[in-house]
Amino acid sequence: MVLCCVSLVSCGSASRVKFNESANKGYDIYLLIGQSNMAGRGKMIEGDQDVFSDKVFLLDSDGNAVPATNPLNQYSTIRKDMKMQQIGPGFGFSKKIAEKTGREILLVVNAKGGTKIEEWSVGTTFYNDAVSRTKQAMSLGGQLKAVLWHQGCANSGNPDNYLSDLKVIVESLRKDLDAPKLPFIAGELAYWRKTSPKFNEIIRTISDVIPYSDCVSAEGCSMLKDETDSHFSREGQILLGERYADKVLKICY
Repeated sequence: MVLCCVSLVSCGSASRVKFNESANKGYDIYLLIGQSNMAGRGKMIEGDQDVFSDKVFLLDSDGNAVPATNPLNQYSTIRKDMKMQQIGPGFGFSKKIAEKTGREILLVVNAKGGTKIEEWSVGTTFYNDAVSRTKQAMSLGGQLKAVLWHQGCANSGNPDNYLSDLKVIVESLRKDLDAPKLPFIAGELAYWRKTSPKFNEIIRTISDVIPYSDCVSAEGCSMLKDETDSHFSREGQILLGERYADKVLKICY
């Protein structure tokens, strides 16, 4: 397995950890997993379901790379009803990565709303499907660059053990995907939620607990409905995705 270069900058630190970069042919592959915001709940507008880049591809249900169209979670093996799948961070993320690098991007999006971190534990259907679909993508040729993770709303009321649970998942993903230094990027929760501050304070320290990891800020990402709702709007999702991209551009390119 060929690993990308890494230069991680944590949310709360200016320190950098650098690794060697190696040549890469084929797709740049990204695994996008988590709950509803990663699945995408930002309302789509006219044109969002069209092909948006000639360099961004999506792993379909048959293990093929097809031109990416929204909703990006449409081929998820674990998703909720299709009508619930809308704009997620993968949209802004993949567009920016492709535009800045000129590389062909292959997304593996396998998220489901409402899921707790315990449902992503090693050996569960969610975990196993994430691994198997990523291996399908890797068999098409290219390099697994990073995992994008957005999950935590379902655990934000009691997040004290969150990072220790997440560390086990990340370590197992790296082992099962033969990528011991695979970058893992997590996202903060919506700032307007009452339970978000404590969770976000914890997730910002991810690089202190999990090597080769980092997080992105959700500050300023707008809400879909109101303060009772945990979902980002279309604009908020795009901004969040671009922040994932900014982080990955520093890490892998």
